[in-house]
Order: sequence, then structure tokens, then C-alpha cells
Amino acid sequence: MDVNKVKKYCLSFPGAGQKENGAPSNILTFSVSDKKFAYFKTSEPEKWRFSIRVSPDRFLELTDQPGIKPARYMHRFHWVTIVKVKSFKEDYLKEVIKWSYQKAVSSLPKKTQAEINSINNRLTKK
Repeated sequence: MDVNKVKKYCLSFPGAGQKENGAPSNILTFSVSDKKFAYFKTSEPEKWRFSIRVSPDRFLELTDQPGIKPARYMHRFHWVTIVKVKSFKEDYLKEVIKWSYQKAVSSLPKKTQAEINSINNRLTKK
């Protein structure tokens, strides 16, 4: 899965949006409401490295693999950085992105969660 496909997948979730922050952070953030669930680094070094939140168990599993490391400043919240998304299995990547999105949704107010779930239910019935 290349960078553009990952971006498109992140934006496919109900209520998902993106925001690009310039210097000094240089990140492209994907969020639902005000809760971030994924981001890309948009400058060197490691341009287009991709970070997502994972469960504590997955954090240990993933950070033992080459090319995956704890995300800078966010590792204490179980965020990992995938240096090259192309080297990651597509199905597994989609699974962990979806988990990160769902984790972000679960931290939103109940009313907002209900609105997002309503959109999701309408989309899955089509």
C-alpha cells in the first residue's frame, strides 16, 4: 500500500478529515472531530513515515519488527511509526488504522459518537 492509498483509506472513515501543519512540525494529520488517529511526517528525515495509535499488546508486537518504532513524543500513548508503509502488509495496515480510528471515535462525546455511527450504518447498508 503506497502513501496515497493510505491517505485515501484514512479519509474513507465517517467524519475523517486531514490537516497539514507546516514548519516546525511538518505533519499531515488525520482526525475525526478533534481526535487524531494517524499522521504522516512531510519532511526529511524519513519523509512519509506514518504513525498510528495501537493497543498496548500490538505496540509490543509491532515495535519488535524492523522498520517500526515507537512514535516520537507519542510512544507513551502507544503510538508507533512505520518508516515505509509500502513494506507493510496491506490487510494488517488497514486493520491497525481502523483500530486507531475507532479508538479516536470512542474518546469523543457520546452525541458525536452516535452521529458518526449513524453515518457508518447508512454507508454499510448501501
